[in-house]
Amino acid sequence: MNRNQRVLVVDDEPETVKYVTANLKARGFEVLAASDGTEALKQAEEQVVDLILLDLTMPGPDGFEVCRRIRQSSDVPIIILSARGREQDKVKALDLGADDYMTKPFGVDELMARVRAALRRVRHEGGGSVPPLETSGLRIDFSARRVTMQGQELKLTPTEYSLLTLLARNAGKVLTHRSLLNAVWGPEYGQESEYLWAYIRRLRKKLEPDEDRPEFIITEPGVGYRFRDMT
Repeated sequence: MNRNQRVLVVDDEPETVKYVTANLKARGFEVLAASDGTEALKQAEEQVVDLILLDLTMPGPDGFEVCRRIRQSSDVPIIILSARGREQDKVKALDLGADDYMTKPFGVDELMARVRAALRRVRHEGGGSVPPLETSGLRIDFSARRVTMQGQELKLTPTEYSLLTLLARNAGKVLTHRSLLNAVWGPEYGQESEYLWAYIRRLRKKLEPDEDRPEFIITEPGVGYRFRDMT
C-alpha cells in the first residue's frame, strides 16, 4: 500500500535523517532528504511528496517559515520533529498549518503511528449518500469534499476538513476534546488539547464573519466543541 508514497525528511542532523530514512524505507516508503530550509522549499516545490517530516531549527529559513510557505500553496501533511517541546512552539507550528508535532527523541513505533495517522487523513473517502449541508452561506459537499462560503470555495487542509465535517455531521451535539482528537488525529491521541485550540482557530478564521463571536463552531468550556444546531 505504501510503495508509491514519498516522504520528505527535513533535518540538519545527519543521524536523525539516517534513522528516520532507514525506518521509512524498511516500510516501503520512498524518501527524499533536505538539510536546510532552502533545500526543503526547493524539494517541496519540484517533487511530488505525500508527507513532510520537518525540523524547526536548521540553517536558512527555519521550520516555522518553511511550514508557512508550504501552506501557502499545498495541503501536504506536515509533521514537526523537534527537540523544542515548549507548548508555545507546538501551538505556533500548528497555527502555521502543521498537522502534528513530535518531540525528540522519539521511538520508531510512535513515529510510524504518526505517519500512518497523517496519511490516513488525506485519503479522499467519499461522503456516500450524505446530502450536502447548507447553513448561513456555508455549504459542505461531503461527496465532493468541497466547502464553500457564499459560493466561494474555501481551501482546507485534510485535517481542517476532517475536523469541520466531524463537527458538522454531529450538528447540535457537544463533542468532547478526547472524542475529537481520537476521531480526527487517531486513537493514539487524547491529551493534545493544543491541537484543537490551533485547528479550531484556523477554521474560524476561514468560516466565521467574526472570530470573536463564532456562529458555526461553538466552544463548550472545559468540555469540547459543537457545530451550530441545524434544527
